[in-house]
Amino acid sequence: MARTASTQRLVLGSLAPDFSLPDSHGKIWSRESCAQGKPLVVAFACNHCPYVIHIREALGRIASEYIPKGISFVAINSNDADQYPDDAPDKMPTFAREAKWEFPYLVDSTQNIAHAWHAACTPDLFVLDAAARLVYSGQFDSTRPKSDAIATGGDLRAVLEAILARKSVPSPQTPSLGCNIKWKPGNEPKS
Repeated sequence: MARTASTQRLVLGSLAPDFSLPDSHGKIWSRESCAQGKPLVVAFACNHCPYVIHIREALGRIASEYIPKGISFVAINSNDADQYPDDAPDKMPTFAREAKWEFPYLVDSTQNIAHAWHAACTPDLFVLDAAARLVYSGQFDSTRPKSDAIATGGDLRAVLEAILARKSVPSPQTPSLGCNIKWKPGNEPKS
């Protein structure tokens, strides 16, 4: 596990990159079909990363709390499943079901979307407003695996509460920290 921080290279206020990705059943989702005109939480995730495993149930709880309030969620798995078979698309539905993720979990097999979003780690979180502009690129919360601290999603929750209250998103934004995205050979990001 290579501990990696988010690059936070997407500019706050900029229009987020679009995507067109399948879920593990082959249904194609775009940024707009995930958002449905609402603010959208985009989580780059995978099945095997201890950082994702640490937050997965808390993310499911937050989604179940905020989806009825008008926030949409999507997770994107960009890891190389050939080298990391635990991240294979056929294993994603079980992982999502166990975490109680009631939102799309998509496959970025080309890794083009991870590159477009400058995603660097799992989890790497982005929050868009209803106009698909980036308002947050940061951590879920300050907890980490192998600690006694339980993931609550405090940082993400503060952002979502600000959006719902039509207030400024809290700053500074602390970068996500997690395992590096498992890039296909030769597909690593260029510095």
